[in-house]
Amino acid sequence: MRRAVADGAAKRLSGIIMRTLNLAALAALCVVVSACSKDGGSSGEAPASAPADAPAAAAAPTDAEKAAALAALPAPYNTGDLSNGQSKFAFCRSCHTATEGGPDLTGPNLYGVFGRKAGSKAGYAYSDAVKNAGFTWDAEHLDKWLSSPREFLPGTKMTFAGLHDPKDRVDLIAYLKVETGYKPPAK
Repeated sequence: MRRAVADGAAKRLSGIIMRTLNLAALAALCVVVSACSKDGGSSGEAPASAPADAPAAAAAPTDAEKAAALAALPAPYNTGDLSNGQSKFAFCRSCHTATEGGPDLTGPNLYGVFGRKAGSKAGYAYSDAVKNAGFTWDAEHLDKWLSSPREFLPGTKMTFAGLHDPKDRVDLIAYLKVETGYKPPAK
């Protein structure tokens, strides 16, 4: 009799644990899905995507091409750690793509961002703060932005808290320059 009671209690406990785990997984999924909406979760709009007539993505650069592109960057980005930059881009990847022809997600696709006027990528709904920023994206602006987007540009809808280590920002900017089609100015 005691064994039957213990078995019953163990089954009830097991059921409670499974329901709790299922609820936790569902809650985590809701957080992830809401974080990927354009305004942090309150928008019912689907994210903008790449236009149907967008050019096909080019082949990814080889390691040798990446090394050459890195070496051609101005200091301090020419000494950036692309591996660390790629790992820091993981913070960005939930909201941004960086490939040619890649879709806009919560944030705009970053391919070709260097040299582009802030808030000007066609097809993406920027905040008024970014649309009216009045600058062109370069390493210096991006460094300030990555340090603390909301302090750099109050009114932005970007929810990223910032990347506070200067070396991580250098590495991320170097990575983005190599991966997003940046071409150094002709000398």
